[in-house]
Amino acid sequence: MIKYNRILLKLSGESLAGATKQGIDTLRLEEYATQIKQIADIGVQIGVVIGGGNIFRGLSGATKGFDRVQGDQMGMLATVINSLALNSALQANGTKSRVLTSVRMEPVGEYYSKRYAVECLERGEVVIIAGGTSNPYFTTDTASALRAIEIEADVMLKGTRVDGVYTADPEKDPTAVKFDEITYDEVYNRNLKVMDLTATTMCKENSMPIYVFDMDTVGNLKKVVMGENIGTLVKN
Repeated sequence: MIKYNRILLKLSGESLAGATKQGIDTLRLEEYATQIKQIADIGVQIGVVIGGGNIFRGLSGATKGFDRVQGDQMGMLATVINSLALNSALQANGTKSRVLTSVRMEPVGEYYSKRYAVECLERGEVVIIAGGTSNPYFTTDTASALRAIEIEADVMLKGTRVDGVYTADPEKDPTAVKFDEITYDEVYNRNLKVMDLTATTMCKENSMPIYVFDMDTVGNLKKVVMGENIGTLVKN
């Protein structure tokens, strides 16, 4: 049985870079497209938001002299590049998909609206929503939270290179312990970095659960939507 019928999948730009550490790793891109196809083929409705950190990150650019607003706009364009790459990979493996952008840039992508996005989802298309929120000072985590709430997803899936939420960074602290389930209040109290504070608060206030899992292991996405406990569920 499918546990989640409509999802918003948040993918990291850094993860998309794979072993190259920057730009787009075509092998990782194909792996992501394969995993998305696996769940699209069983009827899951899929919205996707991808970060742009493998190309440009506005906040880090601001520390090096870039104007913050223009830096964030560059970051938004980076998410469009990643979205187009994923769209191309999906179409190459026979998956129906399209790119919607939060700022007008036809013919690169169609302009996003909730109504149109839901129509596409209900037709069985993977909808990749690019351009962040279209506003500076907001991360793609916040964009993901916003889009998940707008399209009325059952869950927001945060695909990372770590297999869940831990008491500390497991890549730095070998004694860190993984949570199978945790509340938003506990995330706040423990100061855990699941997502940025704005995104976490939006999900809490709108009762949107987040499931954090390792997306870099092929097959994990299907395991999550089928209800297998391989990550961490964050909820009220």
